[in-house]
Amino acid sequence: MQALLNWPRVRKFFMTVHLWLGLSSGLVVIAICLSGTIYVWNTELTEWSAPQLYTVNVPAGAPRIPADSLKQKVSSTTGGMVTAVTIPASDARTYQFQVKKKGDSTRGVTYYVNPYTGEITGNSLQKTRTQKFMSTMFSLHRWLLLDKLGNRELGSAITGSATIIFTLGCITGLIIWFPRKLRNWKQGLKIKFNSNWKRLNHDLHNTLAFYALFFLLLMGLTGPQWSFPWYREGLQKTLGTYKPPAPKGGDKKEKKKDKAEVALLSIGEYKTVADGVLSYNGDYVITFPSENSSSVMVSKYKLGFFAPAAADRLTLDAATASVQKTDIFWNKPFNERVAGSIKAIHVGNVYGTFTKIIYFVACLIATTLPITGTMIWLNKLKQRRRKKVVDRKEVELVSA
Repeated sequence: MQALLNWPRVRKFFMTVHLWLGLSSGLVVIAICLSGTIYVWNTELTEWSAPQLYTVNVPAGAPRIPADSLKQKVSSTTGGMVTAVTIPASDARTYQFQVKKKGDSTRGVTYYVNPYTGEITGNSLQKTRTQKFMSTMFSLHRWLLLDKLGNRELGSAITGSATIIFTLGCITGLIIWFPRKLRNWKQGLKIKFNSNWKRLNHDLHNTLAFYALFFLLLMGLTGPQWSFPWYREGLQKTLGTYKPPAPKGGDKKEKKKDKAEVALLSIGEYKTVADGVLSYNGDYVITFPSENSSSVMVSKYKLGFFAPAAADRLTLDAATASVQKTDIFWNKPFNERVAGSIKAIHVGNVYGTFTKIIYFVACLIATTLPITGTMIWLNKLKQRRRKKVVDRKEVELVSA
């Protein structure tokens, strides 16, 4: 009861906190959110800029060349070892082969292959202007372009801190949004387009932020994990999925297996076994055994407007294609599903194009919040100055 009586004072306190949180992080938040708004469509824009890498014309009645033949050609052409292949469900898309050369410490290079002609149409080292632009947007979003100056750590610390401040701003904003009288709560859900520009700006800030709040919190709560190890560890502990880092050097007792001893079956055989377990339509990513493994990893991704980003995975014996382990995403506990979807939750593709559209709108709203919020603050400053001038004149009149 006492808290309700002091609500104006409490609300004023949170308004002050909200103001300074916004002013201290506004410029960085605009950069992060604007680049994030654009980067939501990274995949679509990348494929649009280089369609020859991703799509093919399907010849009438022509079958696709067996994936093993394509794998052999890619390996002999590039002089590297094929570590994985992506086999799309669509007949009109290219196969993608991940190739790694001996001594290469990176993830390797992706080669795109026409499955009807065997032609290598390009690789991931070839960048279009759109891809370079999207790379710049990612750099701006992640490091404020400071990685280009050799200072990723500073850029990461700034963006991570600004994101935390922004999240706190969302929470304090929600507290401020609640009306003094609950019966008037519907007023906070409407934008009065026929009012003056100050009122319109106020409504755009408050109302749009309220509608986007849930998604802004998802972005804000997941983002700092890429900036701060302590935040990432805390998030994992909160979800109950934290695992202490393994000791350096690994298990030295386990003897590495010679890769030459692993006799691989055809890619088609692995795919047939996977189809028997994962019977839905989807894209496959088949990862071949590494030097110390004798297992083939098969990941399958669902397709469609509402398709989840998470994959179902199978571990197959390389020599027999027998199923060693089944990892169905929706069979996992809720906390593990959330932990495994952190990136998808942050970037907005957790449910395919459907959530991408929602995130695009929410991120666009987030970009405007520091601007509309600053305008509200400036308008209030002007009102206070005018009031002081009026009060001063009244005092002078009374004195005279």
